[in-house]
Amino acid sequence: MGENYISCQLDKGSLNISEEVIIDVVKTAVCEVDGVAGLSYTAGAEIAELIGLKTVSKGVKVQFVDGKIIVDVIVNVMYGSNIVQVAREVQEKVISLVQAYTGIEQAEVNVHVSGISFDK
Repeated sequence: MGENYISCQLDKGSLNISEEVIIDVVKTAVCEVDGVAGLSYTAGAEIAELIGLKTVSKGVKVQFVDGKIIVDVIVNVMYGSNIVQVAREVQEKVISLVQAYTGIEQAEVNVHVSGISFDK
């Protein structure tokens, strides 16, 4: 289990949510979008390094900065799908689920498309 937590100070105390919990929510959201072949596990290592992912295998990075959740997602898109449309749907779905599950209204999602997957 992750040791990093997103912490918010509330009126009656603090709220601490493991980054792993939010990563699981993000993975669920991404898998629900048509046209997404999956998270990028091996491709996109250069992008992962640029955005500071410690483990490329996750394909998701979560940060909490100034009261806002910032999510970076690296995905592969199915061949024949509109890449921009799929990326926008990923953004909308991830923001919607993260806000619903955490109650934190401020969220930003950066989608990095690292490859295209073809049917076998």
